[in-house]
Amino acid sequence: MERTPGGRRLVVSRRISAPAAAAWDVLVSVADWPDWGPSVSGVRGVDGGIEAGSRGEVRVAGVWVPFSIETCDDESRRWTWRVAGVPATGHRVEPVGPDRCAVAFEVPILAGPYAAVCAVALRRIERLATRRARG
Repeated sequence: MERTPGGRRLVVSRRISAPAAAAWDVLVSVADWPDWGPSVSGVRGVDGGIEAGSRGEVRVAGVWVPFSIETCDDESRRWTWRVAGVPATGHRVEPVGPDRCAVAFEVPILAGPYAAVCAVALRRIERLATRRARG
């Protein structure tokens, strides 16, 4: 549990062997979301990377659901969103060395069981960010 800008959240994080910039790129590039998000099979309405105010749809369990990016700060490397109008996970990347970083999901308390899905996503993000860092 942690106090985040969005309130008290369950935080699931993982330290990975990739620069923070590579991990951040994976998190904000909608083309990568189906590769790391176990519950996401598609994204439409946004091309390239997200920014605050981006709106689109994400395909979850075969259903297209609207989303909006509430905050997205490249400097602090943190973004939050709403899915179907409901506050969803926060995402952040923190450098812990020149070629290492910590990637974290901020899970709303009522969505606690979703932390297991986030743990899978973090392993996938590590794979993608490591590959991206190598070129």
